[in-house]
Amino acid sequence: MSHPTPSSPAAADVIWTDPVRQAAFTIWLVDTATQHGLLPNTLRIASADASFRRYLRVDAVQGGSRIIMDAPPDKENSEPFVRIAALMKAAGLNAPEVLDWQQTQGFMLLSDLGDATMMSAIDPERPQVNHGLYMQAVDALVQWQLASRPGVLPPYDAALLNRELSLFPDWYLAQHRGVQLQGAQREVFDKAFALIVQRNLAAPPVYVHRDFMPRNLMMPYQSEQLGVLDFQDAVYGPITYDIASLMRDAFLTWDEDFVLDITIRYWEKARKAGLMDFEDWHSDFGAFYRAVEWMGLQRHLKVAGIFARLTLRDGKPKYLADAPRFIQYIRKACDRYRELGPLLKLIDEIEGTTPQVGFAYGRM
Repeated sequence: MSHPTPSSPAAADVIWTDPVRQAAFTIWLVDTATQHGLLPNTLRIASADASFRRYLRVDAVQGGSRIIMDAPPDKENSEPFVRIAALMKAAGLNAPEVLDWQQTQGFMLLSDLGDATMMSAIDPERPQVNHGLYMQAVDALVQWQLASRPGVLPPYDAALLNRELSLFPDWYLAQHRGVQLQGAQREVFDKAFALIVQRNLAAPPVYVHRDFMPRNLMMPYQSEQLGVLDFQDAVYGPITYDIASLMRDAFLTWDEDFVLDITIRYWEKARKAGLMDFEDWHSDFGAFYRAVEWMGLQRHLKVAGIFARLTLRDGKPKYLADAPRFIQYIRKACDRYRELGPLLKLIDEIEGTTPQVGFAYGRM
């Protein structure tokens, strides 16, 4: 949920397609405004995201503003958001506070983390200028992982990993590329997916945000910490996931030197915090980094499928425009590992791309 700069449009600028829902919202807002000191006539759009949720901003009588989440309960389950927001607050993170929740209608009043995302502050042309920002993100990530306890969040298990991977053949290949996997092609994907799941489930489990990237992190606002948003899909799973998500972004690509730099610094902080006590990860960054690459590959395949679905099913074409970034991520990861050679060859055939050569680490 990214927040554009407020410009004080009238509440009438908030468009409703369902008059019944609009009427219910108006009743809720009048009551909530009285309880929480809000100014309903300042209501305006804050942002929308890839789901059916949208976010509105409203000013407060005492100054500042609040965020309203509009999440139709027949399309969005807001209970995980409320529960995980409390988990993040308990962990000391700068996450939105739930001030009011009309559960049956799906309206929620939240504290406002500001309108500047980390993404908006990044200089994509000068990686090192952004070093401090990424270190703040790393600090928040380690803090989140240190709060981890089993049995609190849903498990990031083989079933979920496989469901996510299936988005690639089902949506990116079949629906976007018009490729129906059969016979030998299906076997290549099945073998690769089984290996990806096996490798990733070997990593120690922690709390996983699942979309930990600059568009979901907010610049410090009435706080010294980065704010954290879009955490409602958090799970308990591989420690490698969120750092892979942070450094292999859906909307931004960094040179490998910068990716390695930040990942090493994360590893060092996580190691000092006792989070790297697994096999030889405590002493061997290379072993950890290889696990991050395998985790990143799972995410890239999933997101390419999601972006195709968002475009073809949900009418959001801007997402599929970023799919080539993910195909490049996928090809790079596959090129590093001999076991993934058949998958790389097949993807190159489908995409009509030339096999890659000359990567720094060679084949592993």
